[in-house]
Amino acid sequence: MEKGHFVYILLTETNKFYCGYSTDVERRFLEHKQDKKGAKFTKLNKPVKIVYKKAFVTKSEAMKEEYRIKHLTRKEKEDLIHASDS
Repeated sequence: MEKGHFVYILLTETNKFYCGYSTDVERRFLEHKQDKKGAKFTKLNKPVKIVYKKAFVTKSEAMKEEYRIKHLTRKEKEDLIHASDS
């Protein structure tokens, strides 16, 4: 099965995390950086880099994971990011 749905976390210039969903993370990252179709949050907190990305088979799975991540503490998000590096 093809995995075409992604959850991602961006690190911003203000050292904050932004979590989102996309079918094309690199394109979405550029949209956030260019203020074109970026989120209100990333217009105020410019993204620097993608620090986490995870693929899912269905949009529903990805959206559930995005919701879960958005409710994590900063420490829990940092742990998730570091665990994905290993």
